[in-house]
Amino acid sequence: MTVLTQPPTMGDVLKYEVNPNFTRETITLLAGTAYPVGAVLGKITASGKYKFATSGGSDGAQTAAAVLLYAVDATEADATAIILARGPAIVSKAALVFDATVDDVAKIATKHGQLTALGIIPRDSA
Repeated sequence: MTVLTQPPTMGDVLKYEVNPNFTRETITLLAGTAYPVGAVLGKITASGKYKFATSGGSDGAQTAAAVLLYAVDATEADATAIILARGPAIVSKAALVFDATVDDVAKIATKHGQLTALGIIPRDSA
């Protein structure tokens, strides 16, 4: 029997939002990687572009600013994407994808706190 697997979708990440017209934004992702659905993003202060939120640095992207709602391949060039930029909203903790530098419980908790400050509440279940 053939086993089919489906990649994660927005429904796996976003569990509740008050009004998509208020909570979502269209942004530009920095080129250089393929961003999966649920990627926790930071905003680069100088350019206004988004990339994975890191655990260090000083370009502005060290602070979680959004959650990516649809997978985007930006390996070759900057790409347009739709993000969850503010709440009230609930996201699944298990579906969030972090940068490789966010590699322990304390760093993940920091990113969860930064999202919570935006009204985007990470929960174990919704």
